[in-house]
Amino acid sequence: MEQAMVQQAIEGQIMNMAQVLEEQIDDKLHQLDNLNDNDIEKIRAKRLADMKKRQAKKAEWMKNGHGEYNDLPDEKSFFAEMKGEERMICHFYRENWPCKVMDKHLSELTQKHLETKFVKINAEKSPYLTDKLKIWMLPTLALIKNEKVENYLVGFDELGGTDAFPQEWLVNNLVARGMLFDDGEAARKPPTEATSTRNLRTGGYTRQMESDDEDSDFGDE
Repeated sequence: MEQAMVQQAIEGQIMNMAQVLEEQIDDKLHQLDNLNDNDIEKIRAKRLADMKKRQAKKAEWMKNGHGEYNDLPDEKSFFAEMKGEERMICHFYRENWPCKVMDKHLSELTQKHLETKFVKINAEKSPYLTDKLKIWMLPTLALIKNEKVENYLVGFDELGGTDAFPQEWLVNNLVARGMLFDDGEAARKPPTEATSTRNLRTGGYTRQMESDDEDSDFGDE
């Protein structure tokens, strides 16, 4: 008896949801049916204005160096590149395998996400920045909003703990932190807290290639 009542309640909820959805669709169809030429022209003009606004913004981003993944020559360049930027991702790197993996992904993302500026800087040649920002493991991404470092992505722990992570996992992480616009393409999520907004300073990774001469710890020879 109790199971039948639960089933009946579930069916009732489903019917109510279907009815609400049907009413919403009917309302939209009614609005479309009652559009006159003036309404259609207003919609068309608004879409055109929005398109022009987006194109102007893209042109501004590209003028400011978005779409390029530049290797900064010195620490002064870091502050110059950051000036006036809403979103900037700076990859602190050294010449090792994990940083090359991150480089590959960022090089591709900088073309796909013009809304964010991507740069990189050699951590071993940037003692002031690495000390000030407490960079201790590489790769580290400094996530900068409105000229302020708000968060970090350190190592590969939040990307599944492996250097073979899918690019979607990195995108999901950066979208969750407000560093990239959600383009709807990245759907798969890693088996870790990739959407964490905490200021995590732990990292590391699992090597997928056999080599003993490179690691992700900053300062190791």
